[in-house]
Amino acid sequence: MLPISHDEVVHGKGSLIARMPGDDWQRFANLRLLLGWMWAHPGKKLLFMGCEFGAEAEWNADAPFPWPAEDAVLPRGTMQFLADLNRVYRDIPALHRRDREADGFRWIIADDRDNQVFAFFRSDGTDEVLVIANMTPVPRMAYRVGVRQAGFWREVVNSDAAAYGGSGLGNGGGVEAGPEASHGEPFSLSLTLPPLGILILKPEGRG
Repeated sequence: MLPISHDEVVHGKGSLIARMPGDDWQRFANLRLLLGWMWAHPGKKLLFMGCEFGAEAEWNADAPFPWPAEDAVLPRGTMQFLADLNRVYRDIPALHRRDREADGFRWIIADDRDNQVFAFFRSDGTDEVLVIANMTPVPRMAYRVGVRQAGFWREVVNSDAAAYGGSGLGNGGGVEAGPEASHGEPFSLSLTLPPLGILILKPEGRG
């Protein structure tokens, strides 16, 4: 289990969004990054109410539920991001089918200290998806990551999409894998990594 439970947002701990550093844009980008990492990582998810839109105040059982206003762009965008994450999680078996099996998860980048980028593959035994996260507010351009499969890799999740309140930086819907070997793989992708963002990509035509 990957729980963000009641105990994480009460007893003086504050809300998730209140613990994020930076200005409002960075705080909500960090929250989307955290949720995206949680949904892509092996393990079943448990999220406490209010975390899905970045409730500012610590949970209070004696107060009304703090739904965001209709024109609250960042909280509403975060809600849409989580709804889309849930859809992708449901529709792509590689993200959930082998949570408890070693071959369901494979690191590809875990030691890039200079760029603070992490990447891993999730697999259902047949298909793989690539998950790559930029943990800094600095965009990474032409960032190369190795993949096993040639062809077009579609960007199915981009936490920095404008619809979520992000800057809209990304890869135009996907990237063609080139013949350059990288990270021990025969092909590679040259990616634009958005600031404080997470991407999920999968080979075109594979579910």
